[in-house]
Amino acid sequence: MAKTAKKAARKPNAAFMKPVTPSATLAEVVGSKPIPRTEVTKKLWAYIKKNGLQDPKNKRMIKADAALKAVFGGKATVNMFEMTKLVSKHLT
Repeated sequence: MAKTAKKAARKPNAAFMKPVTPSATLAEVVGSKPIPRTEVTKKLWAYIKKNGLQDPKNKRMIKADAALKAVFGGKATVNMFEMTKLVSKHLT
């Protein structure tokens, strides 16, 4: 007879849930209120999709518009992983 193990509820990581304050540059894209890192990423992706900033051939590449270029340190295109690294510099 197989035992059915109870799955432990996954606890959200407190570090990710702690509200962070976006810099003035990033606030133009995600708003200036302190929000958790996860929300920053969600809002960033919503902005990217709304403005059609993903490369149609390679969806991992993001083409920066004027607001994002400031966040990305002047880079015109970045990949998804580079984006999270660059955005974290704008969070306190």
